[in-house]
Amino acid sequence: MSILVVGSVALDSVQTPFGRVKEALGGTATYFSIAASLYAPVNLVAVVGTDFPQEHIDFLKERGVDLKGLQIVRGKTFRWSARYDYDLGAAETLDTQLNVFASFHPNLPDEYKGSDYVFLANIDPHLQLEVLEQVRNPGLVILDTMNYWINYKKEALTEAMTAVDIVMINEDEARQYANTFSLMRAVREILDLGPQAVVIKKGKYGACMFCDSANPISGCFFAPAYPLEKISDPTGAGDSFAGGLMGYLARERDISGEAIKRAIIHGSVVGSFAVEGFGVDRLRNLTLEEIEGRYQEFRHFTHFEPLEA
Repeated sequence: MSILVVGSVALDSVQTPFGRVKEALGGTATYFSIAASLYAPVNLVAVVGTDFPQEHIDFLKERGVDLKGLQIVRGKTFRWSARYDYDLGAAETLDTQLNVFASFHPNLPDEYKGSDYVFLANIDPHLQLEVLEQVRNPGLVILDTMNYWINYKKEALTEAMTAVDIVMINEDEARQYANTFSLMRAVREILDLGPQAVVIKKGKYGACMFCDSANPISGCFFAPAYPLEKISDPTGAGDSFAGGLMGYLARERDISGEAIKRAIIHGSVVGSFAVEGFGVDRLRNLTLEEIEGRYQEFRHFTHFEPLEA
């Protein structure tokens, strides 16, 4: 089952208390593609400049990522520079250069329009809507977003949310979107737009899912973050999480509520590996065997017995 991802491919310069990288391979679609390609074929739609290193293109091809939808435009590639403090909870953006990404419009090759699974990465919701106009009857569409689009493009974002199956968003952004202190109220407002589920990214505290259910308790699922001793760089953790989640669903060809729960654990596992290295370094040699091993550890430390009668 093929996966279509539309988002950014970038060159990232990142500083953390544990080191730094300069103009490393990055971008929302990049992290997602590398993670999801462990499970299923990936079709990538994005744009880079003529300065984009050939070694990065070769690496993505080696991972089985189809690049027919990667536009190479005269000019410079999107660049992002940031630093993290010891909390590692949020990046302080130092510089953003959109370059060729500023005029990007997704143009899907014909063979991509029938993709079974579609991930709309964190980009302008108008571009997400352009993608939705081009795809034909996908089995599952997931949308990711951020506070910037809530602040400045909320109407378009709302329109896009009404047309997808799952909305992926972090806790603060969900409350911001609904203008409420209550996460449950925020989730209900998003579900009322039409999505079947909302996946809340909670960073170092894990993730949770809320389904459109008459019973609020049965419609909830909470997963902790994997306990790590070493974290080098949190950049791309959320996109790696999304890649593991959708990759698992595509491999299993199952989008039931129980499958999505398992997929969230797969996403959490992949995200936990991603932050152990800088940029995409740890994802380069990650294997399904390693993912499955950590998945079993998740089962162990989240299991508990029922109360005795």
